[in-house]
Amino acid sequence: MLTTTAIKAQVPAYPTAPKDNTVDEYFGVKVADPYRWLEDDTSEATAEWVKAENEVTDAYLKKIPQRRHLLERLRQVSNYDKVGAPFHRQGRWFFYKNEGLQNQSVLYVMDRLGGEPKVFLDPNKLSDDGTVALKGVYFSHNNKYVAYIISRSGSDWEEIFVLDSKTGEQLKDHVKWAKFTNASWVGDGFYYSAYDPPVEGKEYSNVNEGHKIYYHRVGTPQSDDQLVFANPAYPKRFYGVYTNEEEIIQVLSESGAGAGNNIFVRDLRVPGSQFMQLTSNMDNMYDVVETVGEQLYIYTNDGAPKGKLMVADLSHPGISQWRTLIGEGDDVIESITFVGGRIVVTYTKDASTHAYLYNLEGKRLREIELPSVGSASFTGKFAEKECFYTFSSFTVPGTVYQYDLDSGNSTVYATPKVNFRQGDFITEQVFFESKDGTRVPMFLTYKKGMKKNGKNPVLVYGYGGFNISLTPSFSAMRLPFIEHGGIYAMVNLRGGNEYGEEWHLAGTKMKKQNVFDDFIAATEWLIANRYTSSSKVAIQGGSNGGLLVGACMTQRPELFAVAIPQVGVMDMLRYHKFTIGWNWASDYGTSDDSREMFEYLKGYSPLHNLKQGVAYPATLVTTADHDDRVVPAHSFKFAATLQACHTGKNPVLIRIDSKAGHGGGKPLAKVLEEQADIYGFIMYNLGMKW
Repeated sequence: MLTTTAIKAQVPAYPTAPKDNTVDEYFGVKVADPYRWLEDDTSEATAEWVKAENEVTDAYLKKIPQRRHLLERLRQVSNYDKVGAPFHRQGRWFFYKNEGLQNQSVLYVMDRLGGEPKVFLDPNKLSDDGTVALKGVYFSHNNKYVAYIISRSGSDWEEIFVLDSKTGEQLKDHVKWAKFTNASWVGDGFYYSAYDPPVEGKEYSNVNEGHKIYYHRVGTPQSDDQLVFANPAYPKRFYGVYTNEEEIIQVLSESGAGAGNNIFVRDLRVPGSQFMQLTSNMDNMYDVVETVGEQLYIYTNDGAPKGKLMVADLSHPGISQWRTLIGEGDDVIESITFVGGRIVVTYTKDASTHAYLYNLEGKRLREIELPSVGSASFTGKFAEKECFYTFSSFTVPGTVYQYDLDSGNSTVYATPKVNFRQGDFITEQVFFESKDGTRVPMFLTYKKGMKKNGKNPVLVYGYGGFNISLTPSFSAMRLPFIEHGGIYAMVNLRGGNEYGEEWHLAGTKMKKQNVFDDFIAATEWLIANRYTSSSKVAIQGGSNGGLLVGACMTQRPELFAVAIPQVGVMDMLRYHKFTIGWNWASDYGTSDDSREMFEYLKGYSPLHNLKQGVAYPATLVTTADHDDRVVPAHSFKFAATLQACHTGKNPVLIRIDSKAGHGGGKPLAKVLEEQADIYGFIMYNLGMKW
């Protein structure tokens, strides 16, 4: 086996990516795009480049001594029962469970709570390699059918199938080219959202336009499905419907032209009724979280950046007629669950969950005591007393509790047994000042006894966008890194929803640099406070977090030793020209908006800020061939440019997975291989010993 020194001395010989003369002009400014040809993900030239890059990357990763041990340890710590909270449907109880190393979790059914579980639907049997994922299961209200939705190879494209609820027999129904959909039952059929069939060969890259709502009746072919709603005037918007259990109220949501959505409603008891528009500002969020009789309970941040719960009546549902039930508070509303005739509201306070019980008049009854600082999600039904919640933190895997609404007591329903010494680790929350003086929180998890000597390896993770909050969560994949002396740092950047809509907006469009400044300031704080040094810092993020890593490594390459940009948005001038990229304009703006917006985007776009002759951190870019959320062209062009610009001995590689997408539904076997590669790359390039 090669020694560490021998591997470090071998600078990879990168494949030559030919350049062309493509130049775009934005507001009179010419911008070269010499690797435009890599946007064609079906061309022979792109396939050859992908193959050559993977060969170089595989050869490098296979020589890392830690990788083999890592994969073995990752399998050990991942091999435990993962049980979801039970939920009641059609008079039976269902729950998801993964026995340990199964590629996909299995749906089980019980005749009564705590009864003998039987397999109801096993997605592992839908493919030989686990690459078919179960995206959702929807039960008809008449107890006759179950619709289930799958995706293949990680793509956002979805297919819908139907089972006989009593026998489990699969019926002939098969819906294709659905996307971002549920199955909303009315009678013996369901509503769903879909696009027209895409151009053959461009299924994973062409812009998605014309989202439509259809009604499918069980037993009929998709060609007979009834078109219920389309909006040709706005082809780049999303539409979805929800129907309540009584099949009285149907809600239509419209999104894709702002940070929020509009909602429409119709009374299904009235023959031929049309949708009535309730809201008209898609910069605000409106979510019908429950219906009780003819009352609609709506979560919104309209006029309340941290959220509030309002009530509307079906007979006069216009927004001017809504009344506030639970007003905006000091903390951000995270979720609202109606259960047992009461309301559970969870709040995000300094990036962790706090939960409270309310009555239907909006009066707070009590705080629900959670096990510790962490994240909790509640489940239940308004007309039933059973209430469950799942709790997790950085060192506590998902544990299911049953909550007694009357006594306020929580009892453990299902707890996992993971193969690691939980008591050996500690999590602390720190606050630091960003470049402009903003106070930003960060969680640090590490082994007890860690010394602040400036020598600890640190992995800094962030996201910072699209109103998404990062709260404490458990991942077995991080354990080997922490077990071997690493510190895992999760930063709550602006752009998320940790402190409400104002926090979100402070990291969008012409303020996006705040997100990168927060991340850089977090790293500088860790160094200044002797947790680590720049030669021991790795940074990681996916999707919008991949953009974060790409921007920070190009702005401050000397600050980081390792960079892992995963499925990142790297070309900020053209991101909106692929699949659903246009939907991100509410956070980013586009290069078409104005000269000012174009120049701002170009100023931080990772692809356009790589400079010739700069020594960049050791970098492992990751993407996948079926990623139709952030198309792999982003990572392809960034990696080719990085390899052409980079100087020095640090490896700058790209790992391109096959039969995988943006990350959702990826089989565990693929996850383990990928994480062994990523953490092997990190640990080796930070000089960590096994």
